Amino acid sequence: MTERAYDIGIIGGGAAGLTIASGAAQLGARTLLVEREDRLGGDCLHYGCVPSKTLIKSAKVYHQIRNAERWGLPPVTPPPVNMGSVTERIRSVIDTIQKHDSEDRFCSLGAKVVFGDARFLDTHTVDYGQGPVSAKRWVIATGSSPAAPPVPGLEGTPYWTNKDIFSLHELPASLIVLGGGPIACEMAQSFARLGCHVTIIQRSPQILSKEDPDMAAVVQQSMEADGVRFELGSSLKAVRHGDDRFEVDYTQGEDHFTLHADKLLVALGRKPNIETLDLDEAGVEYTGKGVVVDARLRTSQKHIFAAGDVTGQYLFTHAAGYEGGIVISNAVFHIPRKADYRWMPHCTYTGPELASIGMNEKAAREAGEDYSVWTEEFADNDRALAEGESEGRIKLVLDSSERPLGVQICGPHAGDLIGEWVAALNAKAKLSTMASAVHPYPTLAEIGKRVAGGVLAEKLFSDKVRKTLHFIFDYKGRACSLDNHEEKA
Repeated sequence: MTERAYDIGIIGGGAAGLTIASGAAQLGARTLLVEREDRLGGDCLHYGCVPSKTLIKSAKVYHQIRNAERWGLPPVTPPPVNMGSVTERIRSVIDTIQKHDSEDRFCSLGAKVVFGDARFLDTHTVDYGQGPVSAKRWVIATGSSPAAPPVPGLEGTPYWTNKDIFSLHELPASLIVLGGGPIACEMAQSFARLGCHVTIIQRSPQILSKEDPDMAAVVQQSMEADGVRFELGSSLKAVRHGDDRFEVDYTQGEDHFTLHADKLLVALGRKPNIETLDLDEAGVEYTGKGVVVDARLRTSQKHIFAAGDVTGQYLFTHAAGYEGGIVISNAVFHIPRKADYRWMPHCTYTGPELASIGMNEKAAREAGEDYSVWTEEFADNDRALAEGESEGRIKLVLDSSERPLGVQICGPHAGDLIGEWVAALNAKAKLSTMASAVHPYPTLAEIGKRVAGGVLAEKLFSDKVRKTLHFIFDYKGRACSLDNHEEKA
């Protein structure tokens, strides 16, 4: 048997790669981690989740200051945003987290970290610029990058992607955002709240097109209230840049429009980072969406695995971490384990947030499910009213046997509130358990208890139950009627 230098080699130091490197090294596997950038952490830490949520928070606070009267406070007119200070705060948060994702930390765990652009030489050998290195097993975890649409004139213009917007020193006066997905909506709302004139141009007639229309509409209405303009159902025709401004041509049906702005943000999807890997040399199958894997996250070469965005399946940091655990089970423990995405949650961090787990109405309908929908409004939640954030609702989708197919929450802290349902659905908890659980009052979390209780209440307070209790205990029924009360009044 050929001796390999490492038990496992990992290409990519993002969420999936770091999870696997940490686990494998601590379990005693001789581990190599190859990262093409000069630091670990991947897109999430440097250009995605961490900086975007930091920016979102700064924008929310500034927005609240400008709207202090909503909370009964004196009106405030703050000075314009110093974007350099916001960027400095973003950098400080990244630097704090970076210490956890440092080369020294992973070395302390037992993993060797090297930096270079990796490419396969054969099925077991990789060159990262300092000569070939071999491993018994490899993991491809190279992530994804922003994709640019084939719009005439776009190539060669200084448009922004998520890799540019977190290192700004000045806030643009106006911004066009191409796309209506989570990144586009989060950034559009944040820039609008900071004082920028923002317009979203989207091909679909609905933003957040994978979500239910009624839930996406709540987000859109809030964004419109913040000043975001929407041009939905639009087809991009051309992009021009000159005199430090952008011009975007688009059509809606037979009508043609041109929009002008200082800056252009392209947020129209992602592409897998596979171009420089020379996957053909390793015999690894791939498509334009990413590396092809089976349920155990093995590629066409069973000793080579892939996890995270590079597979093109679930482009979430938490999904990458979960897949890292699947790889460790299969590649290190040699215990067959398949990925199960049924209860994979996701969240868009707009204001209000929109979180989901399992099937929404749209997915249930497409799957041919016989389903029912139960909702509770945040307008009926006492804590939401106290916080001044009563927009949105929770939506519980049940199958014909009244088992949960999925839950969607559009409202304040929806990303946190969905956690209760993540635990409940994975534990196969009954709705009666959810309804009977005691929550502190007043909290936003009570909305989950109420929607579960609403399902049970229809049966509990039914005519059948009332008649049964009347027969057994001789209960007399209603003690008053609104009509009699009105007559006496």
